[in-house]
Amino acid sequence: MGSSSSTQHHFAFQNAEKAFKAAALIQRWYRRHVARLEMRRRCTWSIFQSIEYAGQQDQVKLHDFFSYLMDHFTPSSHNERDFLNRMFIEESFSQDSEMERDSGYESIEVPDSYTGPRLSFPLLPDHATALVEAFRLKRQLHACYVLNLLYEAKKHLVQLPNINRISTCYSEEITVCGDLHGQLDDLIFIFYKNGLPSPKRPYVFNGDFVDRGKDSIEILMILFAFMLVYPKEFHLNRGNHEDHMVNLRYGFTKEVMNKYKIHGKKILRTLQDVFRWLPLATLVDEKVLILHGGVSDMTDLKLLDKLDRHKIVSTLRCKTRKDSDKQAPEPEPEPEPKQAGPTGPAEKPVPWFLPQSRSLPSSPFRLSSDRAPKASRSCSIPCSGPLDRKELSRRVRRSVDLELERCRQQAGFPATREKQEPPLAEAEAEADAEAEAEPTRGEWRQVVDILWSDPMAQDGCKANTVRGGGCYFGPDVTEQLLQKYSLQLLIRSHECKPEGYEFCHNRKVLTIFSASNYYEVGSNRGAYVKLGPALIPHIVQYQANKSTHTLTMRQRISRVEESALRALREKLFAHSSSLLSEFKKYDTNKTGSISLSDWAAAVESVLHLGLPWRMLRPQLVSSSADNTLEYRSWLEDLAEEQLSHENIQSSLLETLYRNRSNLETIFRIIDSDHSGFISLDEFRQTWKLFSSHMNIDITDDCICDLARSIDFNKDGHIDINEFLEAFRLVKQSCSEGDTSDCP
Repeated sequence: MGSSSSTQHHFAFQNAEKAFKAAALIQRWYRRHVARLEMRRRCTWSIFQSIEYAGQQDQVKLHDFFSYLMDHFTPSSHNERDFLNRMFIEESFSQDSEMERDSGYESIEVPDSYTGPRLSFPLLPDHATALVEAFRLKRQLHACYVLNLLYEAKKHLVQLPNINRISTCYSEEITVCGDLHGQLDDLIFIFYKNGLPSPKRPYVFNGDFVDRGKDSIEILMILFAFMLVYPKEFHLNRGNHEDHMVNLRYGFTKEVMNKYKIHGKKILRTLQDVFRWLPLATLVDEKVLILHGGVSDMTDLKLLDKLDRHKIVSTLRCKTRKDSDKQAPEPEPEPEPKQAGPTGPAEKPVPWFLPQSRSLPSSPFRLSSDRAPKASRSCSIPCSGPLDRKELSRRVRRSVDLELERCRQQAGFPATREKQEPPLAEAEAEADAEAEAEPTRGEWRQVVDILWSDPMAQDGCKANTVRGGGCYFGPDVTEQLLQKYSLQLLIRSHECKPEGYEFCHNRKVLTIFSASNYYEVGSNRGAYVKLGPALIPHIVQYQANKSTHTLTMRQRISRVEESALRALREKLFAHSSSLLSEFKKYDTNKTGSISLSDWAAAVESVLHLGLPWRMLRPQLVSSSADNTLEYRSWLEDLAEEQLSHENIQSSLLETLYRNRSNLETIFRIIDSDHSGFISLDEFRQTWKLFSSHMNIDITDDCICDLARSIDFNKDGHIDINEFLEAFRLVKQSCSEGDTSDCP
């Protein structure tokens, strides 16, 4: 009996031992599986963010280039002068909107057949709620109501301070939302889950309402409507995307023109005027600071509170007056430029985009020499002569007036009576007024830093070279700011986070991002934060897309990873020529093959994305048994079909494809009236300007051939659809059929 019992115990122990070993194996396998999924998720996230920030760098560099042109180049023909005049016209948007503001919407009739939402002012809560429901049902608001709403929003925003101060004592909680980026589903989901705005349910929306998503104008209309209904409980902060120069690149300008083809120009100009009046920050109970981007070691809340925020029309165009022109001294000295080239004793720093040893091509613009301009060029704008600001302003106005008069005469219009040159004292007073309307560089930098900056783990403050604007600020900078102004928490947005939020700097900085599925369905959650009287943040996460709830973690990561790799392959394809040249450097024996480690080094040296290429290699490269890569066949596979690199037109189109975002931005700047098309001559001027920016050596004949090939309907103009169609066609094979038929 005893023997039987001991045998049973022995088998029980053996079974238990096997069960423990099996459980340990399953646990180890599961942990390894989850770790691999997490590694894939992080790689995917790095791809999306690197590509996004690289685009922002291009945006900032492109507009730095435009600003440099305005300051340093002399036009050599009336066409080139016309090109520069468009820059002046762009700066006058706000003045144009002032003229159109009062009568713009009143002259627009709403037809009886219109079935969308109707508004009457002053707005009531039912109007704002009806607007949300109408947009949920995909109905469009008439242009008359859009302009009327923008006009009323501008009137309210003008009365607000730069930093709104609100209190939790009047409500149970204050809800703070981050970036929405045109994703209407997220806004509707927030209102559904948290409740519509009301006196007992105040909201703060922390910028970046527009761009990227397809419903930016609808989001603006809803936010402005609730702001007018509840002016004391509904607050908006400006983000870096509430900027007409950024909107040219990231989709909002295009969205407005597509939805409002007749009155789109008027809406865009009015929006530019409204954006510059948005408050810069919100302060809750004098303890929690809410702003869009971040801070720097030079951030001064007192200066931010009293500067004229409406003067900062765009954070990408540093059109400022000298700090010495300002009567009152600034509380802190202006920081040294974060990126500067070599300078002489009395010279301005040379921008990064100008080669140090070579000058730009002579066309389309000629760089002025250090000598005084020739006397015979009375209509040119001297850039580096001994002229002061007032004289330069007078000559600019005179040059533009003469050119406009000559164009009128060439077009057959009767000559206008020549304006008498204003007296010197009057011209000086006018120049002083213009200068006073511009912010100082210190003020401009303050606004750029709070809209563009990001936190970092290390102490200190350095230039944000990843985005191309603002700075990186460390825990010591945060602590210094919080102590200086007796704050306990900084809430910011500006960065997409996988969980929709993230604490850093010892939980004293909270990033909140409200656009779920920002990169791809399943890529990230959205979140908002609720602050009660104790000011303890309560985070609420969500997924606005219901389909993500049906996917497993592995399916969701695989779906997002596939989208990221597709975007990365597209970027690799766009740099095929540069990659081929770099691969040849590593192929010293000219075998046509390189090692996989050399492949990773070459790709990073061309793209500069900072990605873990060795980890991504299995998804991008099919290696051979000896761990080498035939790089020519890999590039051909990448392009899907062979692309003829000997054909100048094909290589030009590859360049177009690589720089399509920059070129589309230039297109929309040249298309100053937002008509949707530019002439062939304007396209040639655009391409010459861009080729000088990118140091691309292309002949005028090649540019003319390219312009004619893109003009698919042969009407003498290139519309935006033809322009973008060229980018799509670059992926198609030019080897099939006659190459002359290829664009």
